Amino acid sequence: MDGLLKFITCGSVDDGKSTLIGHMLYDAKLLFTDQEKALELDSRVGNRDGKLDYSLLLDGLLAEREQGITIDVAYRYFTTDCRSFIVADTPGHEEYTRNMAVGASFAALAVILADATQGLQIQTRRHARICSMMGIKYFLFAVNKMDLAEYSQQKYQKIEKDIKKLAADLELEHVEVIPVSATEGDNITKKSANMPWYQKKTLLKYLETVDIKEGIEEKGFVMPVQKVCRPNAAYRGFQGQIASGSIAVGDEIAVLPGGEKANVQSILYLDCPVERAEKGQPVSIRLNREIDVSRGCVLARDADLKVSSMFTASILWMDDTKLVQGKNYLIKLGTRILPAVVMSIKYKVDIHSGEEIAASKLHKNEIAVCDICLSEKTVYSVFAKHKDMGCFVLIDRVTNMTSACGVIRHPLRRSDNITWQKLDITRRFRAKRMGQKPITLWFTGLSGSGKSALANEIEKRLNLSGKYTMLLDGDNIRIGLNKNLGFEPEDRIENIRRTAEVAKLMNDAGLIVLTAFISPFRADRQNARRIIGEENFIEIYVSTPLEECKKRDVKGLYKKAMDGQIPNFTGISSPYEAPDYPEAEVDTSKYTLEEAVEHVLGQIKRYL
Repeated sequence: MDGLLKFITCGSVDDGKSTLIGHMLYDAKLLFTDQEKALELDSRVGNRDGKLDYSLLLDGLLAEREQGITIDVAYRYFTTDCRSFIVADTPGHEEYTRNMAVGASFAALAVILADATQGLQIQTRRHARICSMMGIKYFLFAVNKMDLAEYSQQKYQKIEKDIKKLAADLELEHVEVIPVSATEGDNITKKSANMPWYQKKTLLKYLETVDIKEGIEEKGFVMPVQKVCRPNAAYRGFQGQIASGSIAVGDEIAVLPGGEKANVQSILYLDCPVERAEKGQPVSIRLNREIDVSRGCVLARDADLKVSSMFTASILWMDDTKLVQGKNYLIKLGTRILPAVVMSIKYKVDIHSGEEIAASKLHKNEIAVCDICLSEKTVYSVFAKHKDMGCFVLIDRVTNMTSACGVIRHPLRRSDNITWQKLDITRRFRAKRMGQKPITLWFTGLSGSGKSALANEIEKRLNLSGKYTMLLDGDNIRIGLNKNLGFEPEDRIENIRRTAEVAKLMNDAGLIVLTAFISPFRADRQNARRIIGEENFIEIYVSTPLEECKKRDVKGLYKKAMDGQIPNFTGISSPYEAPDYPEAEVDTSKYTLEEAVEHVLGQIKRYL
């Protein structure tokens, strides 16, 4: 069987993934002499009483060797007489599930190990689901440690039955099950004399002969633009790697999301002009007319791509911090990065049974189906039709950590049915008529810091100077518009989101808006800034110390919180994340109210 096979090894911790691949490489004589010598020397100080420890061929990190587990993904390239291979040996420990998902994203086949003495573990099932979610269609389940199970056919058949049930639940199309012993070499490269009841192919023979067909039949030409190349005034090319299909000089293509069309004037591949380019090739494409194209745009021809701002996706949550509905993240989709919100969690998946469970939050390593909304329309595809344009990652806006990976299941119809209605009386017209610049003054700080009093006094000053204003106070909003919200993280997120949307509408009406909210989370305030607009959002940090706020305790809330009567109270049982770079800051413990007003007005004068 010709061709390159990219596969992944995965499964629960200590199921023998590294040992399996190491033994296969050793028995098939796919190691250099110095690698064999190093293996023999390293094994002398291992935990196998001097016997060869084949896992050392892949577990290269010191921490991996000390703990006897795989932590990072180890890639191995090897070739037999029949085929070339790239294998990603991935960790089984739950803590490193994100690393396993990275390995799964590149593979066409998954070798999933199951311990013959333990059966299918939680991680075995989780890894199988992740592989299926990532579009892998071919699965080889290696029932390992048959030597410890005394080569029992009955134990193997019981696990095989569980595997077939899991395969049916996941609707896996191509599944093979092989009993092996990674340490002893049974059924790795040659048939085992200890298991005469198994007469099918060995693991290596199966890998060499399995006919891998493309899991996703991608139609049309697709190339996400990575860079606009302009070395001189005469040349403007669009660079990227062709995700699917082919393109030739003279072909007509569309530039998405705009939809403008042009013909291909020239193609450069490895700095050489070519008439045609294929999938996987990095190229620079020049068009026959000037079109507005930038990084994140997609060049396409006869491809089933969507342009909208909402879709439903399956995600693997990988962050230590739980996911709550309404929180704002960055999404990397194709070559574009833009803000996104997980609007709702439709359900999460029970790893044991596959049951769909209602959920409002996700914890690390849980798999769920969610509705996601982007800040603007962008180009994507359903994962089942285009792999590269149908997968994405969510990035935490504060830590820049990858929080989740996901695949798009289908677009949401409402994103196509709702469009922004352009009005004749515009924001600019209203602002000009009122003679002011409509902005939002966002006061943030602890309860008792003096936000409401300060905002109220500044609104009076602005009105006296002829400005048109509206003050949105946190308590007032919760009594009315947001009375259905509590103080759990997801409720706090939604409270700030709704307020920001109201402030934006009032800015559109030409008003200067003042808001007085604790708004304790930095990410929520960043989301409010995005909704209202960077140039219209003025953050005013009322930095009165916690101890001073406790002394004031006008509403008696701190006392109740410290007595345990109020859960999730900011400053006591819930954190407050101070702004990094507010446009204005004031500590009301250092000034009288009149002085604090003058101090703030002096800092924001240039924005009014």
